[in-house]
Amino acid sequence: MEWWQSLCAAAGKEAGSLADAAELVQGVQRLLAAAAAGAVIGWQRQRAGKSAGLRTHMLMALGAALLILAPLSAGVPLENISRVIQGVAEGLGFIGGGVILKLTQQERVRGLTTAAGLWMTAALGVSAGLGRYLLALIGTLAAWFVLSVVRYFEVAEGEKAP
Repeated sequence: MEWWQSLCAAAGKEAGSLADAAELVQGVQRLLAAAAAGAVIGWQRQRAGKSAGLRTHMLMALGAALLILAPLSAGVPLENISRVIQGVAEGLGFIGGGVILKLTQQERVRGLTTAAGLWMTAALGVSAGLGRYLLALIGTLAAWFVLSVVRYFEVAEGEKAP
């Protein structure tokens, strides 16, 4: 039971450090915006039968937004957040690399679009975390368009372009 009291004390201390209720509401709005952006992209990927779907993309966007929100709420100056954004982008390289496969028998590479989609989803989360809602919305719509519509203009391997 002692751990519970420690947890409650720490949560109370953290809540007391928030400037006001408006800051909390703003943080929740930004997280919800990031989750919504990730959901749009993830839903499209899941419907397309890809390995990274709804939950993966939502978690990617939420994680990126939280990595922006935490230092901002701790008082880190906005100009120093660029290092956080660089870290998010670098970390995504490892995740993206994990979803890219080279099929040796067919000599094809698979997963590049999934990796790029995860990278885009994190960028949407960063935008939402910074409170750039319109930018996040436009980016979400553009990514959805690329994944849902532009794919019909791709030429399959061995086919001629129209």
